[in-house]
Amino acid sequence: MTSDLRLGFSSYSFHPKLSSGEMTLREVIDWIAAGDGEHLELAILSDEPDSPVPSIGWDDAAVDAIREHSASAGVTLSSLAVGADLASEDPDQASREIDLVKAYVDLAQRLGITRMRHDVVRHAGIEGDDTPLFEQVLQRIVAGAREIARYAATRGITTSLENHGFFVQSADRVRRIVHAVDEPNFRTTLDVGNFVCVDESPEASVAQNLPYAMVVHLKDFYVRPADADLGEGWFRSRGGMHLRGAVVGCGDLDLAAICRSIRASDFAGFVAIEFEGWEDSLLGCSRGLANARRLLGL
Repeated sequence: MTSDLRLGFSSYSFHPKLSSGEMTLREVIDWIAAGDGEHLELAILSDEPDSPVPSIGWDDAAVDAIREHSASAGVTLSSLAVGADLASEDPDQASREIDLVKAYVDLAQRLGITRMRHDVVRHAGIEGDDTPLFEQVLQRIVAGAREIARYAATRGITTSLENHGFFVQSADRVRRIVHAVDEPNFRTTLDVGNFVCVDESPEASVAQNLPYAMVVHLKDFYVRPADADLGEGWFRSRGGMHLRGAVVGCGDLDLAAICRSIRASDFAGFVAIEFEGWEDSLLGCSRGLANARRLLGL
């Protein structure tokens, strides 16, 4: 049983406040430092220079300022999470995507970050059986991820894919890609909640993928039957179940069982709360952190 876990947040938890300008990234870091959070994952939502979190459009001085501010505040920059599409059949487009992710690897290095998640597809899912399409694009995904991982290894950085986006959200597809890439510094960012989006049991899928985890995202959802009449604000799982983000520990997922699996495993390192509920970001994050500490026995 491990107790070597460090609790913190993904910057996505603060997206409403960052995107509206209500808080700056520095203020988010200071808020985390003033509470019990230990680290912050930077989730890139845009490549524009004015993105609410660092992008490759930032100049070196701005990147250095964020690195130094987080260090002085005692908040570790734990991971960098970026988008990418490695499945394109256009070789030029695929090359551009790989080069963009490599530029983010360089950004991570300058920020002092040694862990990075990059997407492998932007495809959010198709109706019916998408297995033929997955088999069709698998080798392109693997080749691109392997090239990025090898580049990242020269920078001392571990890369990963996350179980999200429907197309690569199931536990077995994530494992297939990790095994096929077959690089020691390529793993998975394991989101404990996202498995319900493809109607998998989080308790079973988390346990299956923990041996490959680089970072764990702690998340909760409200889950309601497909035929429920709930109005706006919910989205559908692949099988039609209604889902809505919840404060960690307040939703319908069996986070107690999931956290027992985490503590009983060999996983050690960063656990990032990713809050996407309706509540105010700071309320959701503070209560979620308290619940996470209790559930993990920290």
